[in-house]
Amino acid sequence: MFNQVLSSRGLHLSETTFHVKKKKKKIYFKQMSPPSILGNCKSRSESGDGENYADIDWDGIGFSLVPTDYMYVMKSARGDKFSQGSLVPFGNIEISPSAGILNYGQGIFEGLKAQRTEDGRILLFRPDENAQRMKRGADRLCMPSPSNDQFVNAVKQTVLANKRWVPPPGKGSLYIRPLLMGTGALLGVAPAPEYTFLIYCCPVGSYHKGGALNLKVEDKLYRAISGMGGTGGIKSITNYAPVYPAMTAAKANGFSDVLFLDSATGKCIEEATSCNLFVVKGNTIFTPEIVGTILPGITRKSIIEIAIDSGYQVIEGAVSVVEMLEADEMFCTGTAVVVNSVASVTYKDTKVDYKTGPKTLSAKLRSILVGIQTGCVEDKKSWTIQID
Repeated sequence: MFNQVLSSRGLHLSETTFHVKKKKKKIYFKQMSPPSILGNCKSRSESGDGENYADIDWDGIGFSLVPTDYMYVMKSARGDKFSQGSLVPFGNIEISPSAGILNYGQGIFEGLKAQRTEDGRILLFRPDENAQRMKRGADRLCMPSPSNDQFVNAVKQTVLANKRWVPPPGKGSLYIRPLLMGTGALLGVAPAPEYTFLIYCCPVGSYHKGGALNLKVEDKLYRAISGMGGTGGIKSITNYAPVYPAMTAAKANGFSDVLFLDSATGKCIEEATSCNLFVVKGNTIFTPEIVGTILPGITRKSIIEIAIDSGYQVIEGAVSVVEMLEADEMFCTGTAVVVNSVASVTYKDTKVDYKTGPKTLSAKLRSILVGIQTGCVEDKKSWTIQID
């Protein structure tokens, strides 16, 4: 894929038996100065943060469920629009055993975060993108969906109602989980008669506390069907349990996560269990193209824009296993992982190590992204929304 780009720099890939069908690639390049880092990130002692926090060990939070105070619920009948929802105490929900979500998997979810800044503000990062992605998924699964305004306002209400659970600056973030599911009862394969939109939230720390990832390439099981028409490009609940066998086997053997290949050729990388993939060669960044089999990640989209604005070339297209093994650096992106460097990839009997550490491109991009999300880097693109 990137032979021509590399040959211009005197770099060449070795001969290989892999034969990958060439595809039209999206290539982006813009030379600009990177976003400026502002001097507005006061220390906690300087900010005078007198917030009433929940009584938990903020230094010990990981990425696991911590029940909070309230959740948001809104309902709609099939063929109708969602009306006014409300906040209710967080807890179990009552659902029919014949609900569409339980019997036929008619459901999708989203994930986004709220961050507390050093001066006490609470910021959301691009929630409108989550709303739009949920609508695309709902259309694919024949479900009504909240409007963009309904979605964003519901997220705001949920966060404010659980404000004491937003971690102190630098201690983590409030993970927000919107769900859309067919909760109406039915027997027979058909769209459910009633739908529930629900949001709950939870304070979280790092998704991968071990630092850089060690990935295992899965070459027997596939995450998504290649070609248009599958559900690999939406956050359907049915996309996740099928990866468990490969994921649990990899973790049992000491790996951090699994890297899945395309099902058409088995020779191109697609994504990990919950994050998008990027490889770096020289000053060029390569990432699999959005063609219906991988999730159009919001962090992925943001990192591409940040990289271009920072003067790097970004190419979206097919990325073969060989090209990945020849790369200098590799990293993953996602709401949960943010930007996480990859230390190694193991493909069959071959293990390749990549550059990691504070001087890598992934570290630079992560610093800018997290700076924007936490209010420490100027948000020139209006990606963040202040809700407090």
